[in-house]
Amino acid sequence: MPELSESVVEIDNLVSHYGSRKILDGINLQVQRGETMVIMGGSGAGKSTLLRHILGLNLPSSGNIRIFGKEITRLSNSELSKLRTKIGVAFQGGALLTSITVAENINLPLREHTKLNSETIEIITRLKLEMVNLSGCDRMMPSELSGGMLKRAALARAVAMDPQLMILDEPSSGLDPITAVEIDELVLRMKRALNLTIVIITHELQSALKIADRIAVLCQGQVIFSGTKEQIHESNNQYIQNLLNRTPSNNQIEGNEYLRRLTGLQ
Repeated sequence: MPELSESVVEIDNLVSHYGSRKILDGINLQVQRGETMVIMGGSGAGKSTLLRHILGLNLPSSGNIRIFGKEITRLSNSELSKLRTKIGVAFQGGALLTSITVAENINLPLREHTKLNSETIEIITRLKLEMVNLSGCDRMMPSELSGGMLKRAALARAVAMDPQLMILDEPSSGLDPITAVEIDELVLRMKRALNLTIVIITHELQSALKIADRIAVLCQGQVIFSGTKEQIHESNNQYIQNLLNRTPSNNQIEGNEYLRRLTGLQ
């Protein structure tokens, strides 16, 4: 685990609503330079909403979000756009543009945000493809790729600009076990090669325990745990133990109560 000396992401008392519904309720979280922070939680826990706030796609109801020491809620659109060039993102499912080739998907950030010439961009694209073991796939269309190849291409696009921070949304979900392990190994190699700080949103327990330096667990919009892989196994929190042991929560409804809810009778 890296020496914890500098925060790349700092979230203080973050509160977020969708309409009148509170999604995030006082989130406090720090991600240190050079570490991999895995954020876990069940469906509806607020993981994706938290990711959108880190990227500055959503504005919070209250609280602070600092990326590289900058309070992103106070940045202008141009300042936020410049900051995002330091962040690489691989969205769930890859999110490649289907009408252009794999190479064009990967070098799109370079063409949009740099003044590099075409030859240099082509060289960088080949290097990124080689890094994710997709050499020779540059002229393929996204529809021609397997699920694992799509994930690799998304990782290549995420590091096209040599970011300092990489955010991955479910990088190994929906894959067979062997391919999922290969993606985990690839993420670890990329982290070491590029000296990345990584935030990963996932519900894949085995993946989280393999690649995380620290794990944060969200439940009902709150961080109920933040610590190392060793510490999470020592937690007495029942939700966390259910998560670790793949045990369903004991939320069975008694028959008469279920009928009352269906009929609306008091």
